[in-house]
Amino acid sequence: MHTRFPRADARQFDAAHFRQALSQFATGVTVITTRLADGTLLGLTASSFNSVSLDPPLVLWSLGSKANSMPVFSGNSHYVINILSADQAHLAQQFASKMENRFEGVAYTLSRTGQPILEGASAWFECHNRSQYPEGDHVIFVGEVEHCEADPQAALVFHGGRFIKTGDL
Repeated sequence: MHTRFPRADARQFDAAHFRQALSQFATGVTVITTRLADGTLLGLTASSFNSVSLDPPLVLWSLGSKANSMPVFSGNSHYVINILSADQAHLAQQFASKMENRFEGVAYTLSRTGQPILEGASAWFECHNRSQYPEGDHVIFVGEVEHCEADPQAALVFHGGRFIKTGDL
């Protein structure tokens, strides 16, 4: 069920103020990875990750609708959500960069469906690309988890515009 409610006020909204308020919400850091049919690897940093359901096991993440990688992620059947460990801030920065090959120098293995899993991640979720919902300037991806693993360790957190290790809390 998808219900939309009318806006109460059509006033101008201050996007910078909104972004500043959002920065006060501490969030985990993920790298979403996938592999194209020709073997090309693609990945991006995302902090918009959340669990949706235990039965079936569903998770969600979102991507800007104008992102260059949108056609790939919307068209591929599978992807992996890698939850970065405390020592992987460099990977968060690398996969958020504009560099052409974001996998350069990155250690990874391949999942059962051939998707890249980043070595050293504190957890990962191999997902079937179950559904997508355009909303605002983003698309919400819902993935059905087919396999997951965890290596409990200190996590990487993003808060106030900077990376923090959970061990520092």
